[in-house]
Amino acid sequence: MNNNYFLYKKLKISLPVWTVLCPLLAVIILLVITPVTSGGAIIFLKAAALIGVVLSAVHHAEVIAHRVGEPMGTLILALAITIIEVSLIVSIMLSEGEGAATLARDTVFAAIMIILTGIIGLCLLWGGYRYIEQQYTRKGVNTALIALTAISVLTLVLPNYTTSEPGPYYNNSQLIFAAIISLIIYAGFVAVQTGRHSDYFLPDTSGPEIKETVNEHPERPSLLTTLISLGLLFVALWAVVVLSKKLSPDIESAVSSLGAPKSLVGIIIAAVILLPEGLAAIRAARKNQLQTSLNLALGSALASIGLTIPAVAIVAYFTGMTVTLGIDTKSTLLLVLSLFIISISFNSGKTNIMQGIIMLVIFATYLFTTIVP
Repeated sequence: MNNNYFLYKKLKISLPVWTVLCPLLAVIILLVITPVTSGGAIIFLKAAALIGVVLSAVHHAEVIAHRVGEPMGTLILALAITIIEVSLIVSIMLSEGEGAATLARDTVFAAIMIILTGIIGLCLLWGGYRYIEQQYTRKGVNTALIALTAISVLTLVLPNYTTSEPGPYYNNSQLIFAAIISLIIYAGFVAVQTGRHSDYFLPDTSGPEIKETVNEHPERPSLLTTLISLGLLFVALWAVVVLSKKLSPDIESAVSSLGAPKSLVGIIIAAVILLPEGLAAIRAARKNQLQTSLNLALGSALASIGLTIPAVAIVAYFTGMTVTLGIDTKSTLLLVLSLFIISISFNSGKTNIMQGIIMLVIFATYLFTTIVP
C-alpha cells in the first residue's frame, strides 16, 4: 500500500492523505486548540493550517472539476473560491462595522489585479517559456473580457463620478442598482459559459501538440471519491474563512507596524483566497492547457465582483453601513491599463512569453505603488 495515498480498490477511492488530514487538522485547531491557547506559536500554527487547507481545497475542487468536465469544472472552482471571499468580507464587515468600509473595494480590486496581471501573467510566462506559443479559444476569452470590463468600470470606477452622494460612494438606491446589474452580468456570463456557447470555453485542439497535451488526463475519479472530495471541500472552505478572519487582526497589526497603507490588507486577503485558483491555473498552463487557465482566472475575476458587490450591498442596506466602492485615480489608471493590455494580448489566438512579462511588470507596479504610493 502506497504511504502517500488512501487506495480502496473496491470502493475506487483515491485521495492523497494530506488532502484528508489538512481540513481535519484545521477543524481541530479552530475548535479545540485556539479557544484555550494564544500567542505567537498559535498564530504560526493558524497560518500553517490556512496554507494547508487552501492547498487541500484546490485539490478537492480539481477532483470535482475533473469529474464534471469543462467548462463546469472551472466554474465550480471559481464559485468555491468566491464563496470564501464573500464570506470573509461579509464576516469582517459585520464584526468591524465602519472600520471595514473600504475592505470590499480593496479586496475586490486586489483580486482583479492579482488575477489579470499576476496569475495570468505567470501562466503566459511559464507557458511561453515551455511551449513558445499557446493557443486558446478567442470567442470565450473575448466574452469574459467584455463582461469583466463592464462590471469593473460600473462598480469600481463609476462611483467616483456620480453626484447623488459626494465622494467615491453609491447611495442606497445606486448601490442596489449596482448589485442588480452585477448579478445580471455574471448570470449572463455563466449562462453563456455553461449553456448556449459552452464550446467557446473548450480548449482549441487544432494543433497536434495541443491535442497531445489536452488528451493527457488521468482517470476520471469515481462518484464516491467525488462525493468525499465535495464534503472535504466544504470543510476546507469553512476552515479558510474562519482562519482568515482570525488572522486578519494579526495581518492588520503587521501592516500597521510596517507603516504600509491599510489597502495592503486587502491585497494579502485576496492573495490568500486566490492561492488555490492561482495554483490550479498555473498548473494547467504548465500542461499546455491555457484555455483552462483562462477559464479559471477570468471566471474567478467575474465571480469576485458579480457576487461580492451584491453581498456587500445587502449588508450595507440592512446595517446602514457606508461602503466605499470607488477606487482612486492611480488604481483606475492601473485597472484600465491592465484591461487594455490583456485585451490586446488575447486578440490573436496565440500567446507568447512577452505578454506574460508585461503583465507581471504591471503587477509589480501595482504592488510597489500600493506600498509606496
